[in-house]
Amino acid sequence: MTEFDVVVVGGGAAGLSSAMMLGRARRTVAVVDAGEPRNAPASHLHGFLSRDGMDPAELLRTGRQEVASYGGEILSQNVQDITKVAEEHFEVQLSDGQSISARAIVMATGVHDELPEIRGLRERWGQDVHFCPYCHGYEVSGQALGVIGGEDRMYSVRQAQLIRQWSEDVVFFPNKIVLTPEERRIFDARGVQIAEGEVTEIVSDANGVRSVERDGNPSISRDALFVGPLFVPSGGLLASLGCDVDEQGWVITDRTGKTSVDGVWAAGNIVDPTAQLINAAAAGSAAAIAMNNQYLVPSDTRKALEN
Repeated sequence: MTEFDVVVVGGGAAGLSSAMMLGRARRTVAVVDAGEPRNAPASHLHGFLSRDGMDPAELLRTGRQEVASYGGEILSQNVQDITKVAEEHFEVQLSDGQSISARAIVMATGVHDELPEIRGLRERWGQDVHFCPYCHGYEVSGQALGVIGGEDRMYSVRQAQLIRQWSEDVVFFPNKIVLTPEERRIFDARGVQIAEGEVTEIVSDANGVRSVERDGNPSISRDALFVGPLFVPSGGLLASLGCDVDEQGWVITDRTGKTSVDGVWAAGNIVDPTAQLINAAAAGSAAAIAMNNQYLVPSDTRKALEN
């Protein structure tokens, strides 16, 4: 097929959940996904009821099978461009040169993480260097943990206080953050140690993280680390469609994921960068239902009346 009721861009939890719900509504749907999930380095996921501890890749394989069981097509491509040609007519250009069309679009392209430029950090990202304690904190409970300050100052300071929930041995490496006296007082009260100095390297071996190196300071042994990346929306296609975004570049939607462009919904981390997998899946489902209820069915009704 080259013509669909809906094209879903992005095949993570949000996109696949949206596509499955649309398939169950007997809509023709295609999911375009290049197979490069944000959580690819992670070997297990948590906080997803009935799927706790599952390999993220297995979750996506299962999701693809479920979408296909309802007639959905999975296209292993990148989307190069989307153009709204007319009312209920979007042209989607794929990386192989093919063009497909749709009456409506669901954007579930997520975000990408900009990490601090520290030697050895990216190599351990998603393994024993994390950002979400609710996803991975339990697995490192009671260990020697570290929190490295990133570009998002507020997030980093809050994260350091939060990680203390999972261990009594927590060291905050402010890195380039200058702490206020009040912040220091809070850390002291919570039993969070402060290790000054710019972080230069994360030392690891075959077994994982071993220590944090700082410029001109002794290294500090740690078993696992947390760091707050900058969340950057993968929203170039939304911008090219003319969807409204806020001052930080995040797409503006209503509670169902409807954007300012008629026929375009967005779901998952492209809307909420902190949403976990289970939240993203729920948002994808909600977007599909809203699109069918508010957009596709009314259109079908108008066309039936005209005939």
